[in-house]
Amino acid sequence: MSVFITSNFLLNNEAGRTLYHDYAEGVPIIDYHCHIPVEDIARNTQFKNLTHVWLYGDHYKWRAMRTAGVDEKYITGNAPDWEKFLEWAKVVPKTLGNPLYHWTHLELLRYFDVDVLLNEESAGRIWKHCNDLLAKPEFSAKGIIKKMNVRVVCTTDDPVDSLEYHKQIAEDESFDVKVLPAFRPDKALGIEDPASYKEWLDKLSASSGMAIHSYKDLLAAIKQRHDFFHERGCRLSDHGMETVCADDYTEDEVNQIFSKALAGKNTTELEQRKFKSALLYEMGKLDHSRGWVQQYHLGAIRNNNSRMFRTLGPDTGLDSMGDFPQARSLARFLDRLDSGNQLAKTILYNVNPTDNALFATMIGNFQDGSVAGKMQFGSAWWFMDQKDGIEAQLRTLANMGLLSHFVGMLTDSRSFLSYPRHEYFRRVLCNMLGADIEKGLIPADMELVGSMIKDICYNNADKYFDF
Repeated sequence: MSVFITSNFLLNNEAGRTLYHDYAEGVPIIDYHCHIPVEDIARNTQFKNLTHVWLYGDHYKWRAMRTAGVDEKYITGNAPDWEKFLEWAKVVPKTLGNPLYHWTHLELLRYFDVDVLLNEESAGRIWKHCNDLLAKPEFSAKGIIKKMNVRVVCTTDDPVDSLEYHKQIAEDESFDVKVLPAFRPDKALGIEDPASYKEWLDKLSASSGMAIHSYKDLLAAIKQRHDFFHERGCRLSDHGMETVCADDYTEDEVNQIFSKALAGKNTTELEQRKFKSALLYEMGKLDHSRGWVQQYHLGAIRNNNSRMFRTLGPDTGLDSMGDFPQARSLARFLDRLDSGNQLAKTILYNVNPTDNALFATMIGNFQDGSVAGKMQFGSAWWFMDQKDGIEAQLRTLANMGLLSHFVGMLTDSRSFLSYPRHEYFRRVLCNMLGADIEKGLIPADMELVGSMIKDICYNNADKYFDF
């Protein structure tokens, strides 16, 4: 008998258990958005120890450790890996009620067959056991991916990236998992920081082989990189921003604004919005022309702790939900593309749960019958990636759209040990629909409901992204 993660973990009704075990459990994974380092896959990294594979780069755990009073040297500092792991083990019992407690024990069980609660007392045994397994070839980066029945991995890549590691992976005939890039052009929009922007433009110029002296040159260079990514198998773009910009602008205005940024001059907030409105529109047209899916992750307010940001940099656990107005600019942006019949397949993710109904109803405005589920309300993201948040996203989508056409879960993770988040999602989904069956809200037709679950867990994404 399992001490915690039983075979019916999160499955609180008989119908949900049947749905999960008969329809969801063995379905492969398409992880269409993540941040795992593609270099580790290409080099088939053999991780040094459990801290290396589990704690490096995981800002979810870092935030919990800071909250529990752990010194930064055990989090992002230079403490030995064993001491970092021990400090995490001490914190784990304090995470009851947080999804980290579920994820931690799911990951220990699924990867390492560890069916023991992690705490200070068990840390030494677990450390040795897991490290012994990590030394084996089947626990390399590629081995871990294959172990978890993953079919497709989409990484997150800057347009200036050479994609040399993606090429290397594609040429490895012994590895049959598709590892594809996703086009993340956030830095192309970053004119609010002239020095960093100029540095990025220099990289864009070098990678595209084009001199950039004007806004027209910028568009040409971005298109060249877009074409290059397409040749390497890319079929998605991704944008992380507070809100979508959709201000009115003229071509002359955008040319002048870009010239200021290129010269290293500061721009006003209005100028920044106009520039971003223009460039987002042009990149949206590129995505449509290539048949890509465009993703918009909206609403996070980042790098809030300036003291720690100066020391640690971005993506270190200093971000939170924002409360930005989303509806009007998002509607204008989507309509601007749709008016010219140039709106690509689109996934919208919100980080603030108050925007659930907004996003779920917004996608309905632009469904056009050309593709089933063309517009998607994306899976519960970041702070919402937990049982309550997943249920809320699923319920909202079911009430206001078609849950049956949802493309399902993704890890959005920097860790190779995060694939059980797909299992977590599937259990929540099956439990929710199983409860509806037992309440008489949907038919007790297991094949009907089960086939929808298979679609949400795999088939819809397989068709939608057309990898």
